[in-house]
Amino acid sequence: MKIRILSRNPKLYSTSRLVEAAKKRHHEVEVIDPIKCDLIIEKKKPTIFYKGHWLEETDAVIPRIGASVTFFGTAVVRQFEMMGTFTTTESQALVRSRDKLRSLQILSRARLGLPKTVFTNYSKDVSEILEHVGGAPVIIKLLEGTQGLGVVLAETQNAAESVIEAFNGLQARVIVQEFIKEAGGADIRAFVVDGQVVGAMKRQGKEGEFRSNLHRGGSASVIQLTDEEENAAIKAAKAMSLGVAGVDMLQSSRGPLILEVNSSPGLEGIEEATGKDIAKTIIRYIERNV
Repeated sequence: MKIRILSRNPKLYSTSRLVEAAKKRHHEVEVIDPIKCDLIIEKKKPTIFYKGHWLEETDAVIPRIGASVTFFGTAVVRQFEMMGTFTTTESQALVRSRDKLRSLQILSRARLGLPKTVFTNYSKDVSEILEHVGGAPVIIKLLEGTQGLGVVLAETQNAAESVIEAFNGLQARVIVQEFIKEAGGADIRAFVVDGQVVGAMKRQGKEGEFRSNLHRGGSASVIQLTDEEENAAIKAAKAMSLGVAGVDMLQSSRGPLILEVNSSPGLEGIEEATGKDIAKTIIRYIERNV
């Protein structure tokens, strides 16, 4: 098969591992920088022109679209879909996953456990917002934040009110979530491929840090999910229509609570923690569908 990986940097761990896995399975593979694609839109023959050649006869694409290029990257994925190409992440699912508020509404509709969340249109009644999530401490998140950036833990009522008022003053949209104390600064990343959990790790924030992101110095270890956690991860990926997903959740006294469903989950942390060849699993997912 001819597989193309949409990635801005072929040297990234996830991209290079997917290239390696595809070649081991005897597929032809090429890394494409999505923002350097020209989309030719015409009746009956949508095409893509890239660095002097046409990207025709593509059997499958693996989108590794960064948050900063979501708009154009999604357009490239959509163009491949119009050309009849299989994609591991559909364009519409990618768009939904990048919208934190829409994602939470989709997950809520699927009756999945979530931290209690409030979103308002720059409401000035900040004390009422905090009351809705049970009061301080609370988590305040920028809607556009990624990899733990734009996430604040406000430990007191005054601190929470000050942060929310500051963001409102900057016209920066935020969501306010209850703080799950029993999670202890840790979360779970379940990696789902084609409706199955293929690996899971527990991420622990460094001392004094409530965010568990590996980019922020957190550590990861393999974990055996409970049936409830595994079912929640599978159901969350399905609700978001994602064939490949990283489902982040907290362990709480009322069961697993979904934080986010990532449409371009990194492979490095999960492969190192579990010792599993997740890249190969993604290539085999393509083989079953093309």
